[in-house]
Amino acid sequence: MALSAILFFILFIGLLLLWGCPAFRGHLPPGPWPLPFLGNVLQMDQKGLLKSFQVLREKYGDVFTVYLGSRPAVILLGYEAMKEALVDQAEAFSGRGHITIIDSLFQEPGLGLASGNSWKVLRQFSVTTMKDFGMGKRRIEERIKEEAQSLVEELRKSQGAYLDPHFLFNSISANIICSIVFGERFNYQDPRLLQLLHLLNEIFIILSSFYTQVFEIFPGILKHFPGKHIRLYSMIEEVKAFITENVERHQKMLDPSGPKDFIDSFLLRMDKERSNPESEFHQEHLVNTVLSLFFAGTETSSSTLCFGFLLLLKNPGVFEKVQAEIDRVIGAHRLPALEDRAKMSYTDAIIHEIQRFSDLVPLGVPHSVIKDTHF
Repeated sequence: MALSAILFFILFIGLLLLWGCPAFRGHLPPGPWPLPFLGNVLQMDQKGLLKSFQVLREKYGDVFTVYLGSRPAVILLGYEAMKEALVDQAEAFSGRGHITIIDSLFQEPGLGLASGNSWKVLRQFSVTTMKDFGMGKRRIEERIKEEAQSLVEELRKSQGAYLDPHFLFNSISANIICSIVFGERFNYQDPRLLQLLHLLNEIFIILSSFYTQVFEIFPGILKHFPGKHIRLYSMIEEVKAFITENVERHQKMLDPSGPKDFIDSFLLRMDKERSNPESEFHQEHLVNTVLSLFFAGTETSSSTLCFGFLLLLKNPGVFEKVQAEIDRVIGAHRLPALEDRAKMSYTDAIIHEIQRFSDLVPLGVPHSVIKDTHF
């Protein structure tokens, strides 16, 4: 019995050594020694994966491998590594990696988490259609001005009292997307808008939590137990139901001769390709694409505005220079216009610095390579 136990222990240690051997791991970059099943979880900081990766970077450099449970992930940190991957080799790195906690909800392709030909087709359609409805043009500028005026009116109602502007920033961001996607904007007190914003906010809180990072490492175990992922699934399905309800309403009122918004254009493309069995234009794809547009544009824009105002409050000297440039170029008697940007180099630089400093998605969106790649 004792001899058997010793042999088993030696075999177990040997397997541990083999697991961490670089040759066993293939042509992956160096990284900390992983344990079977656990991977590098014991080396992860409880304050989050980013802090852990920054510590590992000091030892292994800008490119290294960690194991999230049994799944290897190559981590890129630093400007040069990111530029080589996402700019110089953009095509090779264009695949989307997995976010395990929401993978099961996105079986159908959309924009945010899809890869390959489906993503390319839907992305090209979305970009073209968004431009058709004013994105980057004067039409969208007028919608933004309308929301900006509504925002100022809401802020004036506070009569100088302290308030948290996050809800208002969420509202204007969502309304601009709604005007393009649904063809309408909502009153800031509309129950439908309030519920949509509540769901989006709660979803982002869970996706940004430490629980989600732990779930990424142990999905096979945690998915069988109660947890935040259950609530997350329920909320995402509620948002999808809201979008589906709007899609069905558009189907009843669709005018083939004059699409009014993004959903109308998608429905017309669906009808046009109905006989094509390989078409990417289905209702499930439409719902996921619209969901991606809300994810990409609402919370990110409103959080950037919140960070921007906070940073200006904490740096009054910078704020005074921005205000002086606004007064000089725009004045007090008209609304800002996109054409003013070329004359406002200081304000433009401050906006870019706010986006750099606030670091909204510090871990980025996971990518995967679509072919064997030398990096």
